[in-house]
Amino acid sequence: MYQATERGDAAYLLAARGEGIVTFRQLSERAKIWHHAMSAPHPHESERWGIMVSDPLEFAVCFIGLMSAGILVAPLDPTATNVNAELFQERLVRLRLHGVVSDRPAPPGTVVEWITTVDAFPERNAGQSLTSKISSGGLILSSSGTTGTPKVVTLSANQLLRTAHLVAHHHELGPNERGLNPLPLWHVNAEVVGLLATLVAGASLVVDERFHRTDFWAVAERHNVTWINAVPAIIARLVTLREGELVPSGIRFVRSASAPLSPAIIEQFESVIGINIVESYGMTEAASQICANPVDGPRKIGSVGPPVGVELRITPTDDVTLETESRALVGHVEVRGVTVITAYDAPGYENRFDSSGWLRTGDLGYLDEDGYLYIVGRTDDVINRGGEKIFPREIEEVVERVKGILEASVIGVPDDVFGQVPVLFVTLDETVEGRTPSTLESIGVQVNDMIVANFARTRRPVIIHFVDAMPAHAIGKVQKRQLAAGSVPIIYSLSVK
Repeated sequence: MYQATERGDAAYLLAARGEGIVTFRQLSERAKIWHHAMSAPHPHESERWGIMVSDPLEFAVCFIGLMSAGILVAPLDPTATNVNAELFQERLVRLRLHGVVSDRPAPPGTVVEWITTVDAFPERNAGQSLTSKISSGGLILSSSGTTGTPKVVTLSANQLLRTAHLVAHHHELGPNERGLNPLPLWHVNAEVVGLLATLVAGASLVVDERFHRTDFWAVAERHNVTWINAVPAIIARLVTLREGELVPSGIRFVRSASAPLSPAIIEQFESVIGINIVESYGMTEAASQICANPVDGPRKIGSVGPPVGVELRITPTDDVTLETESRALVGHVEVRGVTVITAYDAPGYENRFDSSGWLRTGDLGYLDEDGYLYIVGRTDDVINRGGEKIFPREIEEVVERVKGILEASVIGVPDDVFGQVPVLFVTLDETVEGRTPSTLESIGVQVNDMIVANFARTRRPVIIHFVDAMPAHAIGKVQKRQLAAGSVPIIYSLSVK
């Protein structure tokens, strides 16, 4: 491993809490153990194995070791079996896994091979040479399957490493940089932007099993962090400083990905915290990154930046016509390139690709005169109110400017007259003390006034629902189908006038 030779005893990974550390040399030696542990009993390339390991240091070593052995790796949420054991078993079958490497016992009914991290670390193999088969290794990832036929994505190690190099170069990462990754490592963003970009750059990364708000800035200070890999849900919780908190001075930027980030949150964060946010855009099918704002060049609030290492185009839509103020046409966002898949690993989504290899992302957006991409919504989120198309994101961004609002989410609900009408859900931030009816009513009136001031009556949500928290994936992406299903308790409601 190149970095083991060049960087040796320099730190590659550090535990956010405790004294855990993995150097580049240790990574290489422990990866050899995984390599031989898997290669001896499982000599065939392109076997498919899941990883379900809670400790982020152990996960990272296992992840890189298995890929070096030519294994197709499926990172699994360690909490999945606690939530729904039946769905977990279905996922193992859907991904066609040969087995799972885990730090916990196999749940009842598991039909694939199950090995533990201790069993996979035979010390007798530690000194053997590592002949990399990484070109045949890679990642297998899957959607939850709650929206129809699950999408299964296979990314080669070459695609992952190419994207990692693009991320490292674009964000100016090098041996003197130290990132902080509070995202779950079983998500492609953390694996590519966190683990692999850090590895190819010869940099170091502080990892945590999940985001902890309480001592976040203290952890960043203790480890001399220079950049942070985050998502909007984390940034929104960091925008207000608690008593006694100090922001480290050495942090160059916070990278935001995986979901839209409100311009109001960006402006507040940069004003209060004093650190620039680099907004980006990606998807699993493109190995996690498609666009990103420059770190030192022009950053445009509201834009996810220009394409990085991929081709991107906007194609006309059949049923949505909207021009921006600059007369840029909103349309389907499509991408292609060596880091983008050309087919799914499961049937049902063949129509997402055209004959020239362009992948339709499912997002709607436009490009400005400088080639910066602006995302306005998802095709399946657009609300059709009596023939008028409403983009939820434009309402959400306005509402999130109201003091006390942490997050806004707009969905379309059936209506006998108009077909669909928009409904608004909001949550409150930490500055709001108590959740009394009078407090909720006061903020609701402010939200109502903001909506009335910015939108014609035909585009306004018909009602505002306050909820304690938005239903979200581990990376903070709101699950709007749960809102539409009525499965989230409502604590207060107010009709829009």
